[in-house]
Amino acid sequence: MKKKKAQKKIKKKLLDKYRLVILNEHTFEEQLSLKLTRLNVFVLASVSALFLILLTYLIIAFTPLREYIPGYSSTALKKKATELSFKTDSLQQAMAMNELYYKSIKKVLTGDVSASDINKDSIIQAVKLEASEVDFKPIAEDSILREKVDKEDKYNLFESATTATNFVLFPPVNGEISAHYNLKEKHYAVDVVVPKDTPVKATADGIVIFAEWTVSTGYVIILEHSYGLISVYKHNAELTKTQGDLVKAGEVIATAGNTGELSTGTHLHFELWNDGYPINPTNFIDFK
Repeated sequence: MKKKKAQKKIKKKLLDKYRLVILNEHTFEEQLSLKLTRLNVFVLASVSALFLILLTYLIIAFTPLREYIPGYSSTALKKKATELSFKTDSLQQAMAMNELYYKSIKKVLTGDVSASDINKDSIIQAVKLEASEVDFKPIAEDSILREKVDKEDKYNLFESATTATNFVLFPPVNGEISAHYNLKEKHYAVDVVVPKDTPVKATADGIVIFAEWTVSTGYVIILEHSYGLISVYKHNAELTKTQGDLVKAGEVIATAGNTGELSTGTHLHFELWNDGYPINPTNFIDFK
């Protein structure tokens, strides 16, 4: 009985109707009136709360506003972080390659290269074949190409192919030698005294593999030529070529100067290297 009375009491409280009236404060005229029950208010409040929760979820999940909420990461930031990660990795690889490149140049300049470092047998592995396994008979296309090349070579009036027999070194400058090539003193060069801003010329056709400022030797430019030959020009006042440029023999690549901590006057410090070993430039070039 008590239980039924309690249930009836609760039901009555939920279903009892109340009147919500909105009056004009000055005239007390009724503007709006609503008949409500506690159950209606509870249902309306619950539905409103669920609607707000659903709306908030949709805004967070499907609009850019979620990026301003702590704990949510931005898609744009993720993309940018990924791109930066790739760039960092590429830069690290480029720095590693440049470091190896500069180390190899340093070895060449100091002569710290042993025969085992340039042993061709460790680089090139020949494939041995039996003579009976190789067909030496030229195909038709090969014969046509050979004939075409022979005709072009025969009537070529401007042939300038360089061979080992006619490979000549051009003097980079002309002047008096103040310091000669000396292996004992590890002076792998000749110092030629010249006036300031004298044009420094390439000793042979080649490509610029280094053109930078160094503290000890000032502006330095290094050329790589045919037959494993490398020429080095130090203490320049200015460089007219950059790394990667192709140069011809006798072409101006710098101007003589007195740059670098090791320089004691205006001159050209000129070195020649062949297959990683220094050679005496005066054996091949007349600087007078």
